[in-house]
Amino acid sequence: MNIAQITLRFDAPGGVETNVREVARRLRAAGDDVQVYASDLYDEATWDRRTGYPPTVDGVPVHRFGVRKRLVPGLTLPLMIGLVDALSDSGAQVLHAHSHRYGHVLEAAAVADRREIPLVVSTHYHPADRREPPWKRGLLRLQDVGFGATAYRVARALVVETEREAALVREFAPADRIRVIPPGIDVATWSDPSVGPRPDGLPDDYFLFFGRVASNKGLPFLVDALARLPAGRRPALVFMGMDWGARAEVETRARALGVADRLVFLGHVPSDAAVRAVLRGARALVLPSEWEAFGLVLLMAMAAHTPVVATAVGGVPEVLDHGKAGRLVPYGDAATLAEALRQVTDDPSTTTDQVRVASERARQFDWSVAVDRHRALYRELVGH
Repeated sequence: MNIAQITLRFDAPGGVETNVREVARRLRAAGDDVQVYASDLYDEATWDRRTGYPPTVDGVPVHRFGVRKRLVPGLTLPLMIGLVDALSDSGAQVLHAHSHRYGHVLEAAAVADRREIPLVVSTHYHPADRREPPWKRGLLRLQDVGFGATAYRVARALVVETEREAALVREFAPADRIRVIPPGIDVATWSDPSVGPRPDGLPDDYFLFFGRVASNKGLPFLVDALARLPAGRRPALVFMGMDWGARAEVETRARALGVADRLVFLGHVPSDAAVRAVLRGARALVLPSEWEAFGLVLLMAMAAHTPVVATAVGGVPEVLDHGKAGRLVPYGDAATLAEALRQVTDDPSTTTDQVRVASERARQFDWSVAVDRHRALYRELVGH
């Protein structure tokens, strides 16, 4: 089959980007003609546009387009220049666009409607951030409804990652088109007990945050929780991931609380082996986010036999089997988060049970399962 995967960023860090990359390369390796259509944007937070991208990634051809940042009061709709013509001429039998409230989804829907090509949209849905002012939350909700009445009416299928995401998308999109397909990990790779090289500067004892250092990740609350731990039993706090503009705030908060010396920023770690080493060495992975549609890093920690502490938001409770595979805490509650961090060490029986359940559960989420379900969906839509 000829399948076009359309995403804002590609060959860049991020959960959506990892999802597209894994599905695309595995479908292509299995014999499907998969091509990726992406912008030249590398970092959306700083609007970092780059050149010199390779024409293929993991054997998948990638078409790049300049991106136009069109501002509407309070929200952004990036549009890829030339994408409509490229998709129209692509010969694709299926168009699969990723993300919600983005211009390339509307562009793909316009081509699909005009050319009568089946459209799939993976929403990776994030509701309005609860920290936003009411006017902006209302504006984003209008945008939800607008996408539901336009692009999602054109789409033949809407892919979500959890039942929680399905319930939210169902509020503004056709319910009968929603399909739940969780992402995955390479179970065979994570089953390898060997430990890769550790990045320079990694301490021996640490809690780990893995993800974008961004304002919606709840990181000030994590620093507050760290400061509540007894000074003599306070491990380092390692941040592994790109800075999306929140590092300065995190460091300021840490200095005010007297724990700045406990923070270590690794930045983006490109080596998969090094990522596995960092995860396996952590006392616990901590994900204090305001929202996670799924939280792919949770699966990685679960497969690495690393305890997990995370906020009970979005799809996180489903991933952690509602607390059986990790500790769940309310978003923004630093005291409860600190207590959960203490319990990782002070309640070893519960921690051991959760790690065992988590490692068994992680084996259910191999990428091969997600890819097979995507392939079956594509063939269903084109009548194969």
